[in-house]
Amino acid sequence: MTSLTIFVDASRYATARELHLALKMMLGLPEYYGCNADALHDCLEERRERVNLVVLSQGEGETAEALAKVRRVIEDCGGETK
Repeated sequence: MTSLTIFVDASRYATARELHLALKMMLGLPEYYGCNADALHDCLEERRERVNLVVLSQGEGETAEALAKVRRVIEDCGGETK
């Protein structure tokens, strides 16, 4: 299985939605992506490649909370987080 590694600096995003929109672009997620952890899980389960995440900054507030959920989703889908 191939893998894709993405790097996220969550301090660049003011809201969870901004974080998810960035993930949508980085991962090439479909237009109908719902910008939440459940939708991310569904999209990653459909992929033929594993996604790994390297966190450069956790961010704050709702962005940090959203990133924690994203980390769990990636791990649940077989990826690694650092």
